[in-house]
Amino acid sequence: MGLKKQQLNSKSVCKVTFELAKEATASAKEVYLVGDFNSWDTNATPMKKHKDGTFRVTMSLEKGCEYQYRYLIDGKTWENDWCADKYVPSLFGDHENSVVIL
Repeated sequence: MGLKKQQLNSKSVCKVTFELAKEATASAKEVYLVGDFNSWDTNATPMKKHKDGTFRVTMSLEKGCEYQYRYLIDGKTWENDWCADKYVPSLFGDHENSVVIL
């Protein structure tokens, strides 16, 4: 599934479901969604593990914006979203951040 965007006509927000595939998580115990929308707080947005092995979380985000984010697996491994709308260089280190465009 990757990113799923549900535009809400009556609101200025979009419901976005972020999903990290089981192939990326292997034997992960926990995954957090970390990005602009939560001030890059590594504990703010836990993702729920589903029976199929994927991790998912749904957030309401303001339309007309772009948000950078990454996934933090078991507090030590960073992973990008394989279905991101685009990627941009991170200001920290030599990696890229995933971007969702609303």
